[in-house]
This record gives sequence, structure tokens and C-alpha cells, in this order.
Amino acid sequence: MNYIYLHGFASSPNSTKAKDLNSRFAQIQINLTIPDLNAEGFSQLTISRQINQTSLLFPKSSPITLIGSSLGGLTAAHLGQKYSQIQQLILLAPAFGFLSHWLPKLGETTINQWQQQKYLQVYHHGEKRELPLHYDFVTDAQKYSEEILQRPLPTLILHGTDDEVIPIQASKDFASMRPWVKLVELDSDHALGNVTNDIWQEIVQFCQLSESGTISNSGKL
Repeated sequence: MNYIYLHGFASSPNSTKAKDLNSRFAQIQINLTIPDLNAEGFSQLTISRQINQTSLLFPKSSPITLIGSSLGGLTAAHLGQKYSQIQQLILLAPAFGFLSHWLPKLGETTINQWQQQKYLQVYHHGEKRELPLHYDFVTDAQKYSEEILQRPLPTLILHGTDDEVIPIQASKDFASMRPWVKLVELDSDHALGNVTNDIWQEIVQFCQLSESGTISNSGKL
């Protein structure tokens, strides 16, 4: 099994969750691939670009578990719909309904200016500074509806009950219509920073991990 982690919006492979999971996987001798989804420039970021960039990392005919945080979780879900090579999804506070939650906070005036001027200054947590983001991000994201995510793929969602960015109700709604999805509610916010041990234990159980690696359905390591 190959493991790939997709970081969130305006984040990086050096995020707290990325480094924490990378360390935990390394302790059991499993490599966790963490691509930099800003590699081609944050300003031209789109979900489509994230999907294309990640798919290029897929090894030939080898099963994949995708782990995604926030917008990386939404991207992982759409990759899972598209590629049969992906056999498991682990979504950390996935950004279902991202635009419907984010755009209203910007306000109509800001959105109109963004559409007219093409770029909006967005604080990038990985870079610790504001960077311009092209309006194509919005028009591209509008193409990715959760309604099309119907592949019965074993999926674990971990979501904080006090998430101020993506309300947990978004994950509840998603899971309620998909019996193959397991939703675990955690006492945390969007960052999930205080529940890293809980996250790891859920991943270990879901992926059937042991000290010597991954246990497949056949029982072979």
C-alpha cells in the first residue's frame, strides 16, 4: 500500500499535521509521500491542478491510501472517485462545500473586486505572508460538486465538532448518504491540533497498521 498526504488550502508539507503524520508513519517504517501543492505557484492554484499533480505521483498498478486535510481532503475525495487505484480515503476536516462556507466570509464587495481584478490577496499559512490568488480558483472549484462522489470507497472522516471553517454538518451530510463512510467526531476545531493522538489511533485501526507495516485483507504484510 502506498500512502499520500495532501495538505490544505494555503498550507504546505511543513504543516503541523503533515509533519506529525510523516513522523508517525516513519516510526513504523512506512513512507508517507507529501507533495507540495504550491509547487507550480499558489497564485494559479486550482482543484484541477491539485488532482492532476497528485495523480502523476501514483505508482503503476499499486494500491493507494490517500490522506487529505481540508481542501486536500476534498481533492482526495475527487481523486478517489476518478481513480480505481485508490482503495482507501482518510479525510481530515474535508472542505465539503468549501466555496459556500468561504465566499460569504469575504463579502460581496470583495468577491466582485476579485472577479474584476482577477487576483485576491490571501494569507498563506505555509509562507506566513499574503499571496495573490487568481479568480480561476473559484470558477474551477465550482465544477467539483460532492454529489458526484458516489464510488463506494472505504472512507474515514475525522472532523472537529467546533470547526469554525468547515462546519462538521458538512461531513455529517456527506456521510449520511454514503454507508461506506465512517465519520468520527472529535472535540477540536478545524486545525485538529489537540487531537493528533486520536487521529493516529483512528488511522492505525482503519488501515490495519502494525509495527511492521500494513496488514492486507489476506493477512500478508
